Amino acid sequence: MKVLVLNGPNLNRLGKRQPEIYGSTTLEDVEMFVAKRAEELGLDVECRQSNYEGQLVEWVHEAADQKWAVIINPGAYTHTSVALRDALVELQDNNGFVEVHISNVHAREEFRKHSYVSDIARGTIAGLGIQGYLLALEYFASQAS
Repeated sequence: MKVLVLNGPNLNRLGKRQPEIYGSTTLEDVEMFVAKRAEELGLDVECRQSNYEGQLVEWVHEAADQKWAVIINPGAYTHTSVALRDALVELQDNNGFVEVHISNVHAREEFRKHSYVSDIARGTIAGLGIQGYLLALEYFASQAS
């Protein structure tokens, strides 16, 4: 099974941006941990990040066409993007997607408590730091067996 890991806006700033919320781990570190765990689980994984909504939509289309599973941290687009939601709906016919957030979005500002994608996700993992990505990988590995 191939799993596409998508990270949305500002996640390229991990380790620099608000370390009191997001920690000191960089996106490169996250991708390294994800690749290592995916290999252990026998999954083929590819990580991508974009600050641009349209690019994320295009990658979701690619995943839908290729029937890849997706782990996505949509960042701020979680709370704003109907376009991303519309693209992610298409994944429901395939392996689906898991929504991941490093911080507990429900314990933060009021606007972060609404997600345009949670109700169509296979699951949502929030507040467990980068461990959320690894848990999502384990979920997809269990589905591949």
